[in-house]
Amino acid sequence: MKLSFKINILAITLAGCAMGPDYQRPTMDIPAQFKEDRGWVQTGSPVLNNDAWWTIFGDETLNQLESRVEAANQSLRASYYAHQQALALTDAARAAEYPTVGATVSSTKTSSGGVSTTTGAVTTTQVSGKTVSLTASWIPDFWGKVRRQVESNQASSDASAETLHAALLSLQGTLAQDYFLIRQLDSQTALAKDTVAAYEKNLKITQNRYQAGIVTQADVALAESQLATARVQQVTFGIQRSQLEHAIAVLTGEAPANFSLSAMPGLPEPQMIPAGLPSQLLLRRPDLMAAERQVAAANALIGVAKSAYFPALTLSGSRGWRSPTFTNLLSAPNVFWSMGPSLAETIFDGGARTAGVAQSQASYQAAVAQYRQLGLTALQQVEDQLAAAAILNEEAGLQKLSVAATDKSLRLATDQYKAGTVSYLNVITAQTAAYTAHNSALLISGQRLTADVALIQALGGGWGEKAEPVTKIQP
Repeated sequence: MKLSFKINILAITLAGCAMGPDYQRPTMDIPAQFKEDRGWVQTGSPVLNNDAWWTIFGDETLNQLESRVEAANQSLRASYYAHQQALALTDAARAAEYPTVGATVSSTKTSSGGVSTTTGAVTTTQVSGKTVSLTASWIPDFWGKVRRQVESNQASSDASAETLHAALLSLQGTLAQDYFLIRQLDSQTALAKDTVAAYEKNLKITQNRYQAGIVTQADVALAESQLATARVQQVTFGIQRSQLEHAIAVLTGEAPANFSLSAMPGLPEPQMIPAGLPSQLLLRRPDLMAAERQVAAANALIGVAKSAYFPALTLSGSRGWRSPTFTNLLSAPNVFWSMGPSLAETIFDGGARTAGVAQSQASYQAAVAQYRQLGLTALQQVEDQLAAAAILNEEAGLQKLSVAATDKSLRLATDQYKAGTVSYLNVITAQTAAYTAHNSALLISGQRLTADVALIQALGGGWGEKAEPVTKIQP
């Protein structure tokens, strides 16, 4: 009784004791603002929706495609079940905080032979035994080994949840960029189609002027060559479009043969994405949050390693009934019981525990370094995309002027050619310049949209301080 009382007092005294350092988030040198946030983002820019950031582009087809990624993508499903595994490991570690109770029912018969000393005859003795017993054991977590292990597994589980969000964000961003590239290609195809139609009309005019003896056959040959080149260009866009369409099919969990997108010429308007403050990245980006949770997991394992220096106390007991037959087995004369503590301590291990602590400390420092490096990379990615967004915005304005200038030049060259004051070569030069300018404008618009998506990804998507769990995946 006195021993039990002393053990209870010791358990209460050491209940709050856990080996190893308590976790503190690693510090990181974060600037007050982004260098490339040049103030070009207009007041009243859209606020990203926490659950569906892509809706800021106002494209219903994109909205429908994005809604299918979370439910159907197989890569995301793999990340989801990795998270479920991490949750199960946390529950398994927490189970060590509780006693283990077992029950045994057995029936045995033992036979032994011998030789009688008086008669010399061979004898056989058989003994039957029936046993019912209950056993219980518990290892009190005096040194916090189990608590630190649970803490580590919980942090790893949190990290896997953030990794799942990071995977979803990556898939959503890839889908949006592929979709905008398809729309850009459809717009370029439509431009090429209009250009082919214009070149066919010009070829007809040139052929009529040749028949009238106004121009030479060289002008006709130039018109035919220009038309053939435009037709080739129109077909070329189809290769990349097919590949992108197949990629979107896989992202949405479908076989490419069962998926198609109709032509969608025209591009949504690029958006002005608010960058916010650099410090918000630590709470926005799921990959950064996952890395920080891995640091916490590594920190807790230091305590697990240090607890190996201390003795392990096991409290165990058993109670049961043993009888030759089942008749009156559960009666007082057949009772047996045992209970008591046992204390185990490693006296010499050749430095294994010291090496284990050193390994856990090194693992923690490596996790901190990875977290800080990922933070720097995140800052770089945001700065890159902010610079790209600002430059592409400026480039789009200049390209708009270029389009207007080349269109005017083409009109003048065409009028002069009809008037017979210039050769057809002037028209071809003006047409090529106009087509190039319009095509470049489409390329820039597509680049601005994909840069918007890349910036949203670099900023961590639409999640705030705490991401909602991924719930659309079904077993």
